[in-house]
Amino acid sequence: MDPAPEPSADTIICRVTPWYYKRRAMMAAMFAFFGAYFLYDGSVGYPKQVGIAKKKEWFNTEYLAGFDAAKKAGTLEQWIAEQKSKGMPTGTDGEPPKWVTYAAANGWPEDPHMYTEREIAEQFYFGYGCLAAALAVGVIVLLRKNTVLRGEADHFVTPDGVRVAFADVFRVDKRKWDKQGLAYAWFRPGGAGREKKATIDDLMYGGADKVLERLLSRFSGELVEKVTEPAPLEPGPPSSEKAAASPPAEG
Repeated sequence: MDPAPEPSADTIICRVTPWYYKRRAMMAAMFAFFGAYFLYDGSVGYPKQVGIAKKKEWFNTEYLAGFDAAKKAGTLEQWIAEQKSKGMPTGTDGEPPKWVTYAAANGWPEDPHMYTEREIAEQFYFGYGCLAAALAVGVIVLLRKNTVLRGEADHFVTPDGVRVAFADVFRVDKRKWDKQGLAYAWFRPGGAGREKKATIDDLMYGGADKVLERLLSRFSGELVEKVTEPAPLEPGPPSSEKAAASPPAEG
């Protein structure tokens, strides 16, 4: 890429806006948050749920089976005393202990989910994927940091260093300008080359509107703008209603 010429009195320099940095920072933070969230679930949250689900399975099978066996053997009081010393529920009035009571006492969900190994592994895939996306956003910001959109008397230079002569532009599309700050310029290098498209982004580069204004003032091609369609006319009453509403002709 050729070095940029020294700015002249006609030069417009459009640098990256604070809005762009803020937007990208929010995007990177969002990806980082979800990445950390997925990794937490994969390493802590899901395994914890699996542990509680296994505990419930043990409670409903082995633990209650021990209660039933002690009751049949006539050693229920001894069993209750032993389990109370361990901090386990023992039921009331000869009724078996309930999982919901045991779970509530420990702050566990009543119906924990038994996640599979695949579901746990997916959390790591999603987590590392989100962190990679956050890193990619950061790299893009660093690459864009020192770029500028440059407007000259007879041409403009894109942030990627592409020189677009105003005389080579044959179409400008500004339908997204009012809402998104985007305009597109189609041009042929030298007036006869392959058709290319350049983007003028006013939200990313402050002052890009001045570059677009200068381009349009020196432009004689096709200008594509958003056309506001007229509102459709309300349909009138059916012909039968018109006939009924008309006064009878005087004889």
